[in-house]
This record gives sequence, C-alpha cells and structure tokens, in this order.
Amino acid sequence: MMYTMNIFNIIIYVIAFYFLIRSIMIIPERQSWVIQRLGKFNRIAQPGFKLRIPIIESVASKENLRIQQLDVDVETKTNDDVFVILKISVQYRIIGNKVYEAFYELDDPHGQIASYIFDEVRAEVPKLPLDDVFARKDDIAIAVRDNISAQMEQYGYKIVKTLITDINPDELVKASMNKINAATREKEAAIQEAEAEKIRIVKRAEAEADSKRLSGEGIAQQRLEIVRGFKESVEDFQKALQEVDPQEIMQFVLMTQYFDTLTAIGANENNNTVMVPHTPGGMKDFQQQIIEGTFIGKELSNSKKS
Repeated sequence: MMYTMNIFNIIIYVIAFYFLIRSIMIIPERQSWVIQRLGKFNRIAQPGFKLRIPIIESVASKENLRIQQLDVDVETKTNDDVFVILKISVQYRIIGNKVYEAFYELDDPHGQIASYIFDEVRAEVPKLPLDDVFARKDDIAIAVRDNISAQMEQYGYKIVKTLITDINPDELVKASMNKINAATREKEAAIQEAEAEKIRIVKRAEAEADSKRLSGEGIAQQRLEIVRGFKESVEDFQKALQEVDPQEIMQFVLMTQYFDTLTAIGANENNNTVMVPHTPGGMKDFQQQIIEGTFIGKELSNSKKS
C-alpha cells in the first residue's frame, strides 16, 4: 500500500512539473506571441517572462517584429513595348500595435504583399520607355512603396523601403542596346577624329600661310637690298669715273650680277649640271643684248619726257 502511494505521488509531481513547464513562456525581444484560449484570441504577449494556462491556452503565432525582406521578380512591358523583368526587394515589418491584424487579417502575408507589388509595378513601368526605366528606377521604387504602404498598414504591415535591384530586358533587346551604344561611341569617336583632323589641316594651312608670308617678305627685302646695292654701285662708279655714262655702269653691274648668279648656281653641291642659254663665245652677243635693252629703255624714257 505504501509503495502504491509513493508511485501515485511521483506521478502527481511529474504532471505538476509538466504543467508548470508548459505554463512558462520566455518571449525574445522584438517578438510578440499571439495567445489563444480554447481556439479564440485572448491576448498579445510581449517580450519577457510570461505565464499561460497549459492546454487551455496555446501560442497561435510567434510574430517577428524585426524588418524582413521579400524578393519578387516582376515581368512587365515598357511604354516602347519591351518586356523586362524587374527584381524588387521589399523591406517590411509588423507594426507593434497591430500584431492582431497582421496575424488574423492576412492568410498568406508574403503572397499578398507580392500581389500588391505586381499590381503597382505593372501600373508604373508601362508609363515609361525602357531608357527611363533604367534612369528612374529609384522613382519607380518610391512610387511602389508609397502606393502599397497605405494598403498594407491596415493589415498591420509597414513598408519600410522598396528597392529595384535589377532590370533585365530580353536578350535580343540587350544585344540591340549594346549595338546602339557601340555605334554611338563609334560616331563620337569619328566626330572627335574629324575635329582633330580639321584642326591639323587648319594649323598646317596657317603654318603654310605664315611660311609664304615670311618668304614673300624675305624676297621683297632681298629685292630692296639688290636695288639699293645697284644704286650704291652706280653712285660709286659715277664718283670714281665721272666721264662714264650711267647706262654703261648699269650694263656692267648687270653683267656682274649675271656672272655672280651663275657662280652661286654652280657652287651648289646638289647641282650636277647647269644649262646656260649660250656658248662661251656668245657672251659678246649676250652683252650686246643687254646694251640694246638699256639703250631702248633710255630712248623710251627720253620720249616720255619730251
């Protein structure tokens, strides 16, 4: 009899210990537990040490209040009829005072949030051409967040941030975009090369013009010096030989200049052959031609004066 009582007491103690353990709840920080009593909502248990009635009360859900992320791939069409797949990451959390709505209002929170994202993205992206989708992806993300935030808050969820992490057009569209980009860069390179060649041509023309101008100035200066030299030579001859006619002096100077020119041409090491339009014996004729030319010039000058 005593042995039977001891076994019964042990069973009682074990059952009591089991119920005690089952009644204790240690709730972590940033969590809220939904407690139901006999299948009906009873309360929201906050973080810390809590108690419940075993068997009668149960934990229906352990809601995480930290920020969570949902990744969604949305296929849609742009304004210029290009199909793209947008990878969208939505960061959300359960509102602390709306744990009841978050648990009881939505049967599949992830799927229903994704449905709202699909709807909003397919409403925003078709308004824009493909280039603007890339350029304004942040604006699209903000519009999606703002549009679904009000709808999700009534169900206890706050949309913290929406990110468009990737935009994938069709492969053919990618190839076409790469060709367009390459063609644009080639066009720009051709324009720059043409501009550079234009600058080179202009600079060469300017350099050639400057060279010709300086050469012309040099030739003009040279001719002035030759004329000045002729003048000084004639004056010197007249002073030394007063009885000599100036025309004869000019003839002598021209002959001297002619021979100096032949000497300069022959002294050039690059000249192997010099073509002279007369024979050595024809120098007398050449001199006579100079004299006659001088005489004719003198007669013309006298006739004009008279």
